[in-house]
Formats: sequence, C-alpha cells, structure tokens
Amino acid sequence: MAKIIDGKALAAQVKARCAAGAQGLARRPGLAVILVGDDPASRVYVSGKERDCAECGFLSFEHKLPADTTERELLTLIDRLNGDGAVDGILVQLPLPAHLNEEKVLNAISPDKDVDCFHPVNVGKMVTGQPVFLPCTPAGVMEMLRAYEIPVAGRHCVVLGRSNIVGKPMATLLLAQSGTVTICHSKTPDLAEFTRQADILVSAVGRTGLVTADMVKEGAVVIDVAMNRNAEGKLCGDVDFAAVEKKASYITPVPGGVGPMTRAMLMENLLTAAKHHQGQ
Repeated sequence: MAKIIDGKALAAQVKARCAAGAQGLARRPGLAVILVGDDPASRVYVSGKERDCAECGFLSFEHKLPADTTERELLTLIDRLNGDGAVDGILVQLPLPAHLNEEKVLNAISPDKDVDCFHPVNVGKMVTGQPVFLPCTPAGVMEMLRAYEIPVAGRHCVVLGRSNIVGKPMATLLLAQSGTVTICHSKTPDLAEFTRQADILVSAVGRTGLVTADMVKEGAVVIDVAMNRNAEGKLCGDVDFAAVEKKASYITPVPGGVGPMTRAMLMENLLTAAKHHQGQ
C-alpha cells in the first residue's frame, strides 16, 4: 500500500518558510494578479493565490478586467506593472479570452517579474541550468520528491504530457537531477509499455482514469498532476487512485497533492523576485 504524499501539509511548510524569509526585507513582496473575464475556475484560482499571499504576509494587487478588454489595454497595464516598484511578480491568469494572444501577453511580462516562469528567457535559463525562477507545478513536484527523500538520480522517470506549463519543464527538472527521462504524449503508441518501466511516473494529461493499475509497476512513485472532474462532478486526477495505491510505493492524491504545492512554489518565486529587486 502506497504512502500518500501530503501536498497540503508540505505546502504549509513552504509558505511558513516564505513568510520567515521575507522578515528581513525593507518592504513586503507584492504580487499583481490580472484576471480577464469571469471564468469561474479562474476566479477560484485567483482567490487562492490571494489567500496564499496573505498567509505569507505578502501583498496582492488584483486587476480584474472585463472579457472584452483589448490586447492594447492589457499590454499597457502589464507595461505599467513592469515599472511599478511595489510589484515583484506579475501573474496573468490563464486561459485568456480567445481574442487575446496568450504568447504575446506572457512575453510582455518583464522576465524578472515572471513568477510563473513562462517567459522564454526564464525557460531558457531553466533548460541551461541557471534558473532564477522555476515553473510552479514541476517545482512543486520536485519539492515533494525532495521532502519525502525519493531519489531521482539514475531512476527511469516517465512524464505523461508535453505542455509548456508542466510536461516539458517537468522532464527538464527531472533530467537536472540525473533522472533518465521519457516523455509520452497523445501520439505515443502503447503508452502502457512505457509507464510500466517507470520508477517515477508523472501524469499531466487531464484525462480521468488514464493510468490504471496494470500500467504501473510494483513499487513505483506515482505523481498525479491533473485536475479533472469525474462523471459525478468530483475532483480527480489522471490516475485510478484506489487501484494504483495498492501497487505504488508513494502516490499523490487529487485534491490535496500537487495543487497546493503549485501555489506554494509561486510564493517561493515571489520571495526570490522581491529579494532580487531589493538587492538581497
């Protein structure tokens, strides 16, 4: 029976560490959150990030814009926040309404305020092993592995999903810790052939019930990044938790696993940015 990795408890520790780390700063770290439109899920995420800031003693500045905001208006706001000395991090809540160019918007954020680590400059630094910030979800997974003393070096790590937000950076961070990494995706034939080889399996696809017990080898570490809704409307991940739990050595639950860690690592990035801006 797998040991459950408690993301909620670990996230509380990370946030306590962030709060302590900000004590000596001349001013409190500040996060500007931009929300365009009224997507209910996005609203929940933004409220969560504001609560995290409050818990760490950080400031949050919310900029709620109507769904019909023009690209020029949004870019003008980002430009103003780039120059605002009270703002250490800028976060644009995704997805954006269809008429806005996501890539253009994210690239407009100054790399030293890009606490999501989406800017090509920060992605490039991560890939070449000189990161300022790390992408929040993959960094949260690495923190879990570290906290539970799960070794990565020399182990076969299989990542399901190739998104810029999770899959690709996850593979990069595992590789940086000397894992042997395989990335699988929608065009991978016979997915189970790869997943059964995994010492560490990270699933970030967004398909309920994708990973079944017969796809997991005995004693594997299973990290479920996905946030889906099942037929009953209940939150769940990609992994058949009840069945896989019996075979894995460690497993993350959904909810209460990777999700809280993603938000906690955002606070860590914000603290890093604030220290940098204050010359520390």
